[in-house]
Amino acid sequence: MVLTGSEIKSIRDGKITIGEAYVRVDNNELWLIGANVSPYTHGAYANHDPARPRKLLVHKKQIVQFREATEKKGMTLVPVRLRIRNGRAKIDVGIARGKNLYDKRQTVAERDAKRSIEVAMKERSQW
Repeated sequence: MVLTGSEIKSIRDGKITIGEAYVRVDNNELWLIGANVSPYTHGAYANHDPARPRKLLVHKKQIVQFREATEKKGMTLVPVRLRIRNGRAKIDVGIARGKNLYDKRQTVAERDAKRSIEVAMKERSQW
């Protein structure tokens, strides 16, 4: 990843969220979109924009493979994990298929059911 000084310090402190992020191929470059790197606490005026797109450093062959994979219907690139290796932040990228509408409805229904069960158990344990 191409980062500024305050960004890498913040990442080392664990102040990054990639849960809502995705990767896009633009002009034969990979860009990490939607990752939030919180401002460094001791950064003062030199702090960065937390939600800016970040360029990913990747070999050309991998970019071609990723572009071909995302051209298929419903496929997208998703950051799986972030690790620091030899002082550099590395992002593992995976290829994922988006959910269909009926899958999303089923997931929401399961989540609501779990929530209602937890509330009922909590009320029952208070007696």
